[in-house]
Amino acid sequence: MQASKILKYPHMTEKSVTLIERENRIVFIVDRKANKDEIKKAVEKTFEVKVEKVNTEITASGEKKAFVKLRPEFKAADVAVKLGII
Repeated sequence: MQASKILKYPHMTEKSVTLIERENRIVFIVDRKANKDEIKKAVEKTFEVKVEKVNTEITASGEKKAFVKLRPEFKAADVAVKLGII
């Protein structure tokens, strides 16, 4: 699966911004068929960062949400600026 098809769009809420600032995590809505390893590779390839961990959940509306924690040497805030979130 291509990175552009896996990562649909960044999830923008007040909680998402708090995660960026406090936990170095960024939240994406992703393709339901994508697994954690595919999401990790897509984020690393698209934003040229290293991912420490990926957690996923299915929302009540049926979308798959991925919480991507970056390694300490990379900043989620830098990725958020590239995306225009903050």
